[in-house]
Amino acid sequence: MDDFVLAQANPRGTRPKVAFLGTASGESENYVLRFHRAFARRDCAAVDVSLFRRTAEDLRSLLLAQDVVYVGGGNTANMLAVWRVHGVDRILSEAHARGTVLAGVSAGAMCWFEGGVTDSFGDLAVFEDGLALLPGGFCPHYDEPGRRELFHTWATRPDARPRSGYAADNGAAVVLPSAGAAPFVVSTTPNAGGYRVTVDDAGRVVEERLQARLLP
Repeated sequence: MDDFVLAQANPRGTRPKVAFLGTASGESENYVLRFHRAFARRDCAAVDVSLFRRTAEDLRSLLLAQDVVYVGGGNTANMLAVWRVHGVDRILSEAHARGTVLAGVSAGAMCWFEGGVTDSFGDLAVFEDGLALLPGGFCPHYDEPGRRELFHTWATRPDARPRSGYAADNGAAVVLPSAGAAPFVVSTTPNAGGYRVTVDDAGRVVEERLQARLLP
């Protein structure tokens, strides 16, 4: 999956630059170390960006210089609160407009949308304060108990407009290319899927399994 993410950067024949934001895990030292171990084996220039032990004065220049911004998993709500204090939300919006590859795991996948299903508050809950760089919602860990049902409930909630969005099982990633290309899924296990979730005119949830490509 990491190789696939780097391949999307296509930085005109140069070594891609990738930055890791581990904010959601509280910048777990183990998580940051795992990131560096993984990307040290690949032909790229990798850096982790700390907000809890901030040393970079110019976050905007640092993040906009990257070809890939990779966001780790953890507590989505806490991560977004910290990002907003440091202005990272605005920087990532600018990076998105410039075509930077934005990728992530769990919280790092949901944050780009308006909201989704999270366990940031303990029990599973709907979260509606994402970056909204992408419309609708996202549900990671879709094959875990309770997540699919809560995502469907959110999509058809009577006090709000019908929602749409995407979901991914563990081991799968939904890819939303730029320039209007059709979304698709890449997976690391044969049965892991990704889905487009919409609501029809009768208020019923429609779940479409997207075309998937099994990574080597």
